[in-house]
Amino acid sequence: MSVRSLNKVMLIGNLTRDPNLRFTPNSTAVCSFGIATNRSWTAADGGEKQERVDFHNIVAWSKLAEICGQLLHKGDKVYVEGRIQTRDWKTEAGDERRVTEIVIDNMMLLSNSRGGSAPAGDEEMPAPEEESTAKADQVTETEDVSDDIPF
Repeated sequence: MSVRSLNKVMLIGNLTRDPNLRFTPNSTAVCSFGIATNRSWTAADGGEKQERVDFHNIVAWSKLAEICGQLLHKGDKVYVEGRIQTRDWKTEAGDERRVTEIVIDNMMLLSNSRGGSAPAGDEEMPAPEEESTAKADQVTETEDVSDDIPF
């Protein structure tokens, strides 16, 4: 019998450090960085407002890793989407280590650390004269049907 499961993570937060882009021996790009997310709440008894910050380790692979390495900087606000993964290993000294990280397959830069907004998509913005021409081309004639409405 198969049991369905779901491992999906979506985060919006700020980079806590510049991305670290490196390459495996097979020349596959891997990029790691940290994201901080915060939440605030007021206790049910009407107490003081509280806030908590969580820190997440993020990993991107291949082309997405290269893009993250080029575009992202400490302080940037980003949306990332992926899966949670825990890895275990032993150090050279024989100590056991464990890390939990988010392996992403999607990333959107929401605003950069220099205060500007990120582009809304991959499309180039048309020049103002091209935009007005494009809008004029989209205008079509519509038939007046106001007399056909029965109320």
